[in-house]
Amino acid sequence: MLRNIHVAVLTGLLALASSAEAQAFVAPALPEIPGRIFSVTNYGAIGDDITTNTAAIQAAIDAANKAGGGIVEIPTGVFLCGPIHFASHINLRVSGMLRMLPLGRYPGGTTDPANFISGAGLHDIAISGSGTIDGQGSPWWPYAKTKNAKRPRMIAFSSCERVLIKNVLLTNSPMFHIAISGKTTDVTVRGVTIRANASTDPVNPSHNTDACDVTGKRILIQDCDVSVGDDNYTCGGGTSDVLITNCTYGYGHGVSIGSYTSPGVSNFTVINCAFNNTDQGIRIKTDRDRGGFVHQLSYLNLRMTNVGCPILIYASYMATNREYRALNNLTPAIAATYPRSAITGKTPIYRDITFSNITATAQPGRRAGLIWGLPEMAVTNVLLQRVNITADKPFDIYEAQNVRLVDSKIITPEGVNKLSCTNAQITITPP
Repeated sequence: MLRNIHVAVLTGLLALASSAEAQAFVAPALPEIPGRIFSVTNYGAIGDDITTNTAAIQAAIDAANKAGGGIVEIPTGVFLCGPIHFASHINLRVSGMLRMLPLGRYPGGTTDPANFISGAGLHDIAISGSGTIDGQGSPWWPYAKTKNAKRPRMIAFSSCERVLIKNVLLTNSPMFHIAISGKTTDVTVRGVTIRANASTDPVNPSHNTDACDVTGKRILIQDCDVSVGDDNYTCGGGTSDVLITNCTYGYGHGVSIGSYTSPGVSNFTVINCAFNNTDQGIRIKTDRDRGGFVHQLSYLNLRMTNVGCPILIYASYMATNREYRALNNLTPAIAATYPRSAITGKTPIYRDITFSNITATAQPGRRAGLIWGLPEMAVTNVLLQRVNITADKPFDIYEAQNVRLVDSKIITPEGVNKLSCTNAQITITPP
């Protein structure tokens, strides 16, 4: 029954967009987990925010695994814990607080720390509940600038099937909060709140605290509330059939694709989301040695307020020339000097991208948007329909073909161009 409701809700959401705009989407399968409960307190865990409970919590997971699966319960209390390893058919249900050991007590320190909750090659796994997983990440964050220092991810799953993360609060991870990679299929992240300081925080900035990095096939990110110090969402190559819906994004780098996009990303939809104070709204980034075929992307019914750059698409992410890296100051003349290169199997290809029903205001002094392809591989087939952006600088389009602005407005101060272009084919259709 749960799966049927799951599909019905998603069908209703996608019906809000026309069939010409939204990509077809098949809901990810949910995990099947037995209902038997294994409370960590029955294995010696003590929720006093003093005791180290790594062995006790791992014993509860192992007991559930031996019994064929079940719910490992973190009850009321504050349970300090080091790295733990997941198993198939397990739901880690957090009702109280599961707190990572602090930096000074975390095994491996900054030399070789294991990820906090990890698993590979698993199936039917979940993390749920109304409680909190706290990373105590603040002392770790400055090590982002220390050569060879390492930091653990809060949740790290690789090549798993049927993954659910639901309702929990994830806060202050030392590094990424959710990192799901490899040949993973059927991932649902629903109703999750994720918090870390902004990377621009004047007192205590966090670094690389990505909220939700999920690469794989059949991915649903729904009803989440995110504000962090790096990507609010991102995925790499080998990703397809993604729906991000009804999410609210605060501080962070927006909803991203990249930077590694080989062999490709496709069938990707973002619908009914809000962005407030994000560095970017929508960002697609890669470079010549890491590109793939990125296509069939739809961004629908989005509201952006005080964002750094509402729409950012470019293929020069690793450029070393300062003029090419200063994207907010990029001009047609500078972009026209970007060197051509031979086409290879890692040349970025951006194609068939739709932006529809988007309203955005950019931060003071920032541009309305940037679409920047390569001299040897233009961005092609981009539709901006009912897109209204207010900004101090133009929307720039370089090295792009068949860009269509339909019933859209770029609003800039008097005397400032709306569009700024080079080597671009653009058609404008007024209301």
